[in-house]
Amino acid sequence: MSNNSDVFQKVPNRENLWTIEKRNEMRVPAFIYGDEKIINELRADFNRDWSATRQIMNVASLPGIQKGMLAMSDVHPGYGFPIGGVAAFDPAEGVVSMAGVGYDINCGVRTMITDLTKEDLEPKKKDIISELFQSVPAGLGKPGKIKLEINQVNELLIEGAPYVVNMGYGTDDDLINTEENGVIPGADPEKVSHKAKKRQYNQIGTLGSGNHYLELQIVDKIFDQEVAKTFGLFQNQLLVTFHCGSRGLGHQIGTDYSIKLVKASKKYGLPLPDKELGSAPINSAEGQSYIAAVNAGINCAFANRQVIAHIVRKSFKKMFNTEIRQLYDVGHNTSKFEIHDGKKLLIHRKGSTRAYGPNQDHVPIAYRKVGQPVLIGGTMGTSSFILTGTDLGMKETFGSACHGAGRCMSRTKAKKKYWGKAVIGNLEKKGIIVRAHSFAGIAEEAPGAYKDVEHVVNTMHNAGVVKKVVQVIPVGVIKG
Repeated sequence: MSNNSDVFQKVPNRENLWTIEKRNEMRVPAFIYGDEKIINELRADFNRDWSATRQIMNVASLPGIQKGMLAMSDVHPGYGFPIGGVAAFDPAEGVVSMAGVGYDINCGVRTMITDLTKEDLEPKKKDIISELFQSVPAGLGKPGKIKLEINQVNELLIEGAPYVVNMGYGTDDDLINTEENGVIPGADPEKVSHKAKKRQYNQIGTLGSGNHYLELQIVDKIFDQEVAKTFGLFQNQLLVTFHCGSRGLGHQIGTDYSIKLVKASKKYGLPLPDKELGSAPINSAEGQSYIAAVNAGINCAFANRQVIAHIVRKSFKKMFNTEIRQLYDVGHNTSKFEIHDGKKLLIHRKGSTRAYGPNQDHVPIAYRKVGQPVLIGGTMGTSSFILTGTDLGMKETFGSACHGAGRCMSRTKAKKKYWGKAVIGNLEKKGIIVRAHSFAGIAEEAPGAYKDVEHVVNTMHNAGVVKKVVQVIPVGVIKG
């Protein structure tokens, strides 16, 4: 790899779009959605041991990659593949990479909407947060209320969210307003280790730890009244948003296949520009096994969030005697076959949200004219966003967007800099009630450990690949 002589070039007549032209082993160029600040951060990290820029270029070197390696505005280094990265592969010539999905398969966000306002919430804010803290299992290894046998785990991995809806945890409307209707075909439990399944026996309906959260949010700003109305959003409205994935099962699938795919790279003579970037040809036995296991992990995560949604719904019925409905559920750590420009491709989204634009068949009918809700998490001390996809995004990014603020500080550094109890105290002064199972976890997720989410979102919005709909602010947070 050559030294950094400034590999970034601004794309003419485009706002916030840069490219790295093919160089060295790159098979396609890279495209980065960023302004000068974001690009300067990438320039600065080029020669570090852990470099998002070099990871971008490494992925662009993999066989069968199509059009270009894409980096969203929240891009930062990940396991082999940058977080905030998107890569599409031709099924006949391309590869599948565990690093392009990560360890938390189908980690994603679900937003539920109420007819309540900030004023309705205020008298019961502490009570509903306490109720949710008690009812939604959260924390490292925390078990859920559903206990599954091995045959039930196998069924869940095939059937996804519909499996738990059939058990009474949710409604058909929830499934309509979930990416892929809450289940992706092609899952094979036989490709998932017994150890991974064992970790899932009692973790369905649990939030987990790390950057996972449940928030009470208030609609603070509306940028597009027409789309907001279509989504059922209004000023000062109370929303519930939570962020989690496939829990221990997904992590174990990642652990198991990280080893298998490195061996596959060597077996098939594939380039291995980074030891963490192990891959297998899509049509190989190893590639097909991993895809089937990932699909099982995706279905597991959909089911997990579905059960949490049911618990949240029951808590609101108890505290407010009101029904709440689902806006949308979308993942941001996936590898899925999709059709783009008439061609079937395997799309890796690592810390990148699917963001389909208007008139796309896979968008719920109620939203189809305006595009899919795109749920972007911020930090517990700032804000989050609901966006929608655009026609330009479908053309340029395979219908993809950023997924959150993106870290600017490692968890280790955050724990050294911040004290969890102090973070909670400072947030309470801003009117944000935080309930947590771990002060160390709060320190890791301190707002200062993340980039400015408004800057990240505005960069994508100004590039035209997504459109801002509303900005929401947290008023209550539950952390593992």
